[in-house]
Amino acid sequence: MNYINNSYDAIQVNNSYILILQTHSMRSPSLLLLLLFSLNAFAQLKSTSITYPEAVFTDTARMTKIRRALPVLDRMYKKYATAMHAPGFVYGVMVDGQLLASGGTGYANIDQKILATPQSAFRIASMTKSFTAMAILKLRDAGKLRLDDPVSRYVPGFKKQHFPTADAPVVIIRHLLTHAAGLPEDNPWGDRQLAMSDAQLVDFINNGLSYSNNPAVTYEYSNLGFITLGYIIRKVSGKPYQQYINENILKPLGMTHTYWDYGQVPPAQLAHGYRWLEEQWVEQPMLHDGAGGAMGGLITTMEDFGKYMAFYQSAWPASSAPDKGPVKRSSLREIQYPSNLIGQNAQYKYPSGRACSLMAAYGYGIRWSKDCENRVTVGHSGGLPGFGSNWAILPDYGIGLACFANVTYAPTSPIVIRMLDTLATLADLKPRQLRPSSVLNERKDQLVEFLPSWNEAEASGIFADNFFLDYFTSSLRKEATTLFEQAGKIVRVGELVPQNGLRGSFLLEGEKKNLEVSFTLTPDQVPRIQAYYIREKKK
Repeated sequence: MNYINNSYDAIQVNNSYILILQTHSMRSPSLLLLLLFSLNAFAQLKSTSITYPEAVFTDTARMTKIRRALPVLDRMYKKYATAMHAPGFVYGVMVDGQLLASGGTGYANIDQKILATPQSAFRIASMTKSFTAMAILKLRDAGKLRLDDPVSRYVPGFKKQHFPTADAPVVIIRHLLTHAAGLPEDNPWGDRQLAMSDAQLVDFINNGLSYSNNPAVTYEYSNLGFITLGYIIRKVSGKPYQQYINENILKPLGMTHTYWDYGQVPPAQLAHGYRWLEEQWVEQPMLHDGAGGAMGGLITTMEDFGKYMAFYQSAWPASSAPDKGPVKRSSLREIQYPSNLIGQNAQYKYPSGRACSLMAAYGYGIRWSKDCENRVTVGHSGGLPGFGSNWAILPDYGIGLACFANVTYAPTSPIVIRMLDTLATLADLKPRQLRPSSVLNERKDQLVEFLPSWNEAEASGIFADNFFLDYFTSSLRKEATTLFEQAGKIVRVGELVPQNGLRGSFLLEGEKKNLEVSFTLTPDQVPRIQAYYIREKKK
């Protein structure tokens, strides 16, 4: 029995309520009937389960338009490779988890005239950082560490650190993931630490580190921070960092042509690194792999890296389908979520010259940005002696692009961004469209029935307890009646346009004017209308 108040009780039988009246409650029979009507209406609401359809691309010609744009991208990259004067340059276009196009120009090995192709293995440098972040989250999801654990729990030398001020917090794993540990930007010094051993890393930390900022104050890029994460992965998993990545990320994704040390790569497949000095290409010594591999050690092919990008694309949109990847899709989206602000560039221009302000942040081993058109881009660049690379995806658009080059710190970021922007523009791409939840559609249909009179709305059970305290029936009726008279006969009720699962709007198309109705639902188990707005919408 559910106690209602001291005048009556109510019991629920087969999704209906029966009032048990107490003697003194008979003074308000009309009130009790209204309450009974509301309770039974609410009971019917309660029996409805909510479904949340996935967001979808609505342009049926989308893939056709993307394919038409591919030759333009190919010409664009070849022209850029020539202008950049790269020995070898490869690219790949990812669409909906498929390596839709790829190409190569120049040489992977100048001396032996081995062509650069999507099967050539390039060192991708700091693009490795997202693999490290993925491994950390996999261990977190398994309950073996927490992102807010002090780093000193796994690397005791962090207990002895001296920060700029005495009130500095301890460094936690999350700080390392987001470049917020206070360590100084360490390019190009960090690039030369690839072969550092675990013992050398421990000794280096035990000797004390110098900090440019206190932890948790600002963003500053740190290779050392990610080398430390690699050591934590080793300590927690009980396996060398590289072995853990191989077994838990590379193998599940089928990345069978991805390596750590250049000695593991078939000679005919290995891209050699170069620098242009005194009017000639000078081959750069290849760096061996070690503890520093966690910040930039991977060597891979475009075809293999496409499998990794496909996994990132699979995280979008959120879905109820079973998880099949190395980590949960929710964790993969968490990696891509902005966690540490880098800054805003109000004067940003795309490489094409189009002005569009940009906000940038860092996730976990991933860069994130959102431009003036609300377009989100995630990815990462890479640079080491002899190599430069970049990858980026537009999660809401289902497209991505990667470029590898074998010249020191090759400027690959501009061409990746330009090619993505060109593809989105030429194909007139639109982001996935959110589809309304079942409860939004249901409330919309119910709300339409009450407009413009609002008769019996208070007894319907679809409005939250705050609604008629914040909106008054007489005012609602007057406002809606006036607008309906101005609109003329309503000839069509438009489709609901969701803003999220519990908020949306729709049009009432009139002979003279259109009206827009928007509403928001409550966070109850049975969401009800808590806010409502109606206005004229210009045709």
